[in-house]
Amino acid sequence: MVARFVLFPGRHHLLTRFQADYLRELAGDGATIVWAVTSANHENTKRNPVPYHRREAAIERFSVGTGLRSVVVPIFDAAPTDAFAEVTLKTITVATGLDLTPDDTVVACSTPEVAKLYEVLGFPIARVEASRATPPERPWDVLLRLSRGDETWRELAHPATIDVFERYRLVDTVRTVINDPIIGDEGGLTATRDYRTYVEAFTAAAERKWAAVRQYVEPGRIVDIGCGAGSVLELADREPALYESDLIGVEIARHLYQECLHKKDQGVFRNANVYFYQRNVLGGAIFDERSVDTTLTFALTHEIWSYGQRRASVREFARRIFEHTAPGGVWVNSDVCGPDDPHREVLLRLTRDDGANPATVSGEPSKAYVESLSTRARLDQFAADFAFPFSFAAVDDETVRIELGSAMDFLTRKDYTDNWLSETKEQFCGLSFADWTALLTEVGFTLDPASAPIRNDWVVDNRIAPVASLAGLDGTPLPWPSTHLLAVARRPHNG
Repeated sequence: MVARFVLFPGRHHLLTRFQADYLRELAGDGATIVWAVTSANHENTKRNPVPYHRREAAIERFSVGTGLRSVVVPIFDAAPTDAFAEVTLKTITVATGLDLTPDDTVVACSTPEVAKLYEVLGFPIARVEASRATPPERPWDVLLRLSRGDETWRELAHPATIDVFERYRLVDTVRTVINDPIIGDEGGLTATRDYRTYVEAFTAAAERKWAAVRQYVEPGRIVDIGCGAGSVLELADREPALYESDLIGVEIARHLYQECLHKKDQGVFRNANVYFYQRNVLGGAIFDERSVDTTLTFALTHEIWSYGQRRASVREFARRIFEHTAPGGVWVNSDVCGPDDPHREVLLRLTRDDGANPATVSGEPSKAYVESLSTRARLDQFAADFAFPFSFAAVDDETVRIELGSAMDFLTRKDYTDNWLSETKEQFCGLSFADWTALLTEVGFTLDPASAPIRNDWVVDNRIAPVASLAGLDGTPLPWPSTHLLAVARRPHNG
């Protein structure tokens, strides 16, 4: 068969010199290379660090340099399916009008599982790197060389990739994303998180959050780090006093970042100066020093504590915010907070008659299972799943002796069954308000008098008090401690 087309599916983050020689040989007297660029809607993730438009630019430059005729088609990521090959072929037809068949197309693919999907459809397979007795390094292996700082990647990569990577500063981007200890393979914090639930929660709480911080916002450059689906920035966008301000959202989770872009595309924001970035602030500076007037963070710093190196990571985060804050600027942080005396031992009484009381299960307890447990049994399950080990001693069937911080970590998390495995990876009570005061002062901020620990009485009255009670070791009832904090941290004008 004389092929008219060579279908070349793959992520194509990096192109190699071997690919250039191989494709020239395979294309023969003028076959068109159809590049099916998979995960085209992904960027800034460990699996997909390079955005599609940069990959496309490198492919086009590669094609000119090698004399190959190419067509580049983006293939958006979808749930795993045995119909991947059919979906790719249909996408190509819709995008280009090309109806590739086994009679006129050879598929170039070195991944056996993917090659098999096309082989089942009757396509002949050219196995690229796998076709050689001594296979050369695959593109992803070369990209990993780059991520490790091994400059020999340049000897294996095609000049088209090197050129695009250098012009658009992608070398540092790739290294940062692949080596990031917090961002997961798919661009989120955990693999178990249901982001639909989070989008709904962010939207429902946005007005309350904005009302709590609006009076402290300084016009100018306003940055919401961990902006979720952009709901708070939507409210900032409606403020007449902020029409001349830049509104900037930074979000680490790909799913939420894409929701922000979707809102912007749909015209949700009236301000022309609204921007979104998918970044991990801990991975490096995003903004120039002294360039941001207001930084907002909501329910974020406990995640930095939980997924990073505890206090060291939070302090580094605070230091970076201080550096990018303009003199007279402000960082407003609203988050959960531990009690003032987290290591104090208390008696915690939990009801057993509001659910089942089985032994704990290992592995991945389902939402339905956790919801079926009594409050007392849920403590046992929480202790088994919590990423921050703690101990307690049973006093009787319903009462345990436990440190106050561990008690509040459980009580403020016990109803988060939609994302149980995700939530048990996070600690709410790692820092008290006194800890926060010391940390912010260390990096140079001064605390506005509005800063204070807060008790969420709705949570206490509706979630905690109906099923639990707190007492000292002598049995004297204790009030419920603070659950949140509002920190209004200002950079001095002369700082």
